[in-house]
Amino acid sequence: MRPLHSAQHQVLAALPALPTVAVAVEEALGLALHKPAVATHPVPPFSNSAMDGYAVKAADVSQVPATLTVVEDVPAGSVATRQVERGTAIKIMTGAPMPVGADAVVRVEDTQQDGPSVTITVGVTEGTSVRAAGGDVEAGSIVVERGVRLTAAHIGVLANIGQATVEVGTRPRVAVASTGDELVAVDGPRLGPGQIRDSNRPMLLALLRELGAEVIDLGRIPDDAKALTKTLQQGAMDADAVITSGGVSMGEYDLVKAVLGELGDIDFWQVAMQPAKPFAFGRLGETPFFGLPGNPVSSFVAFEQFVRPGLLHMMGSTRIARPRIEGRTELELDTDPEKTVFVRVSTHMQEAIRWCRPAGGQSSNMLSAVAAGDAFAVVEQGVGRVVAGAAVTLEMYRWPEERTVHEL
Repeated sequence: MRPLHSAQHQVLAALPALPTVAVAVEEALGLALHKPAVATHPVPPFSNSAMDGYAVKAADVSQVPATLTVVEDVPAGSVATRQVERGTAIKIMTGAPMPVGADAVVRVEDTQQDGPSVTITVGVTEGTSVRAAGGDVEAGSIVVERGVRLTAAHIGVLANIGQATVEVGTRPRVAVASTGDELVAVDGPRLGPGQIRDSNRPMLLALLRELGAEVIDLGRIPDDAKALTKTLQQGAMDADAVITSGGVSMGEYDLVKAVLGELGDIDFWQVAMQPAKPFAFGRLGETPFFGLPGNPVSSFVAFEQFVRPGLLHMMGSTRIARPRIEGRTELELDTDPEKTVFVRVSTHMQEAIRWCRPAGGQSSNMLSAVAAGDAFAVVEQGVGRVVAGAAVTLEMYRWPEERTVHEL
């Protein structure tokens, strides 16, 4: 069996980079930026009011109450035509440019206007409620680094600097199939003897959409070599990567490994990890292939350890794997020392320590523990037992990716 870390790096080294494309910033959610985004102008582009109120000279309201003459009214989107001089004020709305001569804004709640005059009831100092030009972003600064996978906030920042298009890695097309005569549709009739719902494929399709991929649903494939061959060939033609679940173990009807050997190359098919030991990686022609185990927890864990980092690496993202932090276990964890074991746990904070305990049953068919939990307690190969109260590595599978290829 191949050690987990060795297998992960072998997969990453074998995966091709996807082409760089230019897309509208509104279409770039989840894609990795291939060129740093540099601000061509400051944000905000001009000093403006942070409040609805009155633009004043702070020295005029150092002692309150103070009564000033209102010489103009400036809504957002307009520019004052008058200056603020001693003894005067300009009524101003949030976002409107600061008038010449003003150095502070008194919020409207702290004033009383009576015709052409306003009485200030609360004093302010210079800079109060003023947003300085470039206070958020300075011109010439990098606002998003190369390799960052764009979130909604990033897209807002890029729009703020006027970047209408961005250079990103292509959105990967990923074909997904589940295998096995025992599988029936989620919305199918009542289960018959020996039948189970096809849960892996909907789960994998959801994980891929969350990742920003374009999915190609190849459906369910029976335990038939010809049908499997035809489906995998089609997937390899249409997609940047192909994923199957099931059929990679040692059984007589586990056909994926055999068919893959005929259609392409197998790099490896067993990893020293639990769950997901029977994981296959190879190529269908030039198309990368991930053969995930049939048990749903194994399929989920294999996706997180191989497919997620692999696809993000292909997309050009620098952060490819979920973050790992140190926690402590409330209960003893007794695992197989021959493998790296991923215990499904739920965590909580207590006195600045993140504690964990198993989120449910740990059999590889018990997906409910993954849904109930938020982390894997990672017990490295060679350790085996972790006593209650001891430190343990937590891989937070609900948190955004943080680890780079060098941190795997």
